[in-house]
Amino acid sequence: MKEHAEIDVLICGAGACGLTLAIDLARRGVSFRIVERLERPFGGSRGKGIQPRTQEVFEDLGIIDRLMAAGGIYPPIREYGEDGGYTENAMFEAPAPRPDVPYFGALMVPQFVTESVMRERLTELGHHVEFASTLIDFEHGDGGVSAHLRSPQGEELVYARYLIGADGGRSSIRNALGIDFPGKTLGVRAIVADVRLGGLDRTAWHQFNDGDMERLVMICPLAGTDLFQVQAPIPLEGDPDLSAPGLERLIAERTGRSDITIGSVSWASAYAMNARLADRYRVGRVFLAGDAAHIHPPTGGQGLNTSVQDAYNLGWKLATTLAGAPDALLDTYEEERRPVAADVLGLTTRLLDRQREQGAMRRGRDTHQLDIGYPDSSLSHDESVGVVGPRAGDRMPDAILTGAAGQPRRLFDVLTGPHWTLLVSTPNYRPIAIGREGLRVVTVGEGAELHDPSNQLGLAEGACLLIRPDGYVGATFDATSRDRIDDYLARVLPCGSRSARQ
Repeated sequence: MKEHAEIDVLICGAGACGLTLAIDLARRGVSFRIVERLERPFGGSRGKGIQPRTQEVFEDLGIIDRLMAAGGIYPPIREYGEDGGYTENAMFEAPAPRPDVPYFGALMVPQFVTESVMRERLTELGHHVEFASTLIDFEHGDGGVSAHLRSPQGEELVYARYLIGADGGRSSIRNALGIDFPGKTLGVRAIVADVRLGGLDRTAWHQFNDGDMERLVMICPLAGTDLFQVQAPIPLEGDPDLSAPGLERLIAERTGRSDITIGSVSWASAYAMNARLADRYRVGRVFLAGDAAHIHPPTGGQGLNTSVQDAYNLGWKLATTLAGAPDALLDTYEEERRPVAADVLGLTTRLLDRQREQGAMRRGRDTHQLDIGYPDSSLSHDESVGVVGPRAGDRMPDAILTGAAGQPRRLFDVLTGPHWTLLVSTPNYRPIAIGREGLRVVTVGEGAELHDPSNQLGLAEGACLLIRPDGYVGATFDATSRDRIDDYLARVLPCGSRSARQ
């Protein structure tokens, strides 16, 4: 069996979660491999909604414009009545654009397209997914992890300092660790299929028999493709016919229409809806992320988004710990992300119950994930009384500022990249921390590099906002407590950290 030199991180699973982590580690100069047991990329659209907060994450990773170009907005829901007439309603609330929320509605991109764009970005950063590569078993201890892999090239032993289980709801890594995965089956089984379909236009999400879980069928045009997605609840027992003729019969039986035809099926699946949450996200040097740690019903479009944000939270913490930060930093991954998953499980289950009882599909801000934060995290530290805007643990909003050279500057452009950002509301601040690699210090105010005349940032004179690499406020300081900034940074950004790729 071949043996290889040690790498920093081995990622098992190349869905959206594993790819997010890989992109983040690649731009930070961390050595890793990402392996996937499937022989080829996943070809379905199980997760097609990208929520506003995830769009912000994808902006930071350099792929949001590609995804916007590849996808589209959600069409209105067209609900058909027994007489063949219909009503149309928007799927999502559509608030007016604001400077602090650059992305205010869900973006529809089929999952196979999203992951293709992510793999392209990973290739640009010098890495690739190793398909048809299966984790057979592994051993782990204080020194790291030894993983036994099998691929078409043979068997090999890989040594890594950390192992990440992003290997889905049936995670072999979670099972090998003996981590319980409690929850419940929700009593709903459904099919989802990507098909080429005739007889319906592409301007609406067609919904028949809303509220009737025995006759409901939903047919949605998939933005950026010539496909439709068919969704329908099915009996808890039995094997559904997922062929083109079988799906065509199901649609005809439930709609009473013979003009809806299916030419071909590109991907189809039958699944039982579950709500489950792993008891632990970490055992030593092994971590769970994404569906390996939590699975949700699809209502509200939360699964892929929560998984992406798991990886986004974990990436910078892995890189910082590998650079010499205390290992306790990695404990904050479970501390911060597991309560979020618990809340999402509650939200998606409530939405499913509402859909079953009332047939309600409209979604609001509670699905956008913009209000997720970590105010109770051990990393969240408030000292400033001079901040009227976001506090420690809050998502940092965007803002339209003006540079000293007179050009408009988005705050998110300042934050983009793998660094921490210290916003200081005084032009002459020169802290000891200015010499730290991985920290960008930006002054705001009269005579400073950025001007904020309408005080969008909520900074009083002398106040500071320390913003984490994942876009959340880590700490606030005022003029009397600025000498403690370095004490905080010592926990999360040690001197001598490796350089990052911008």
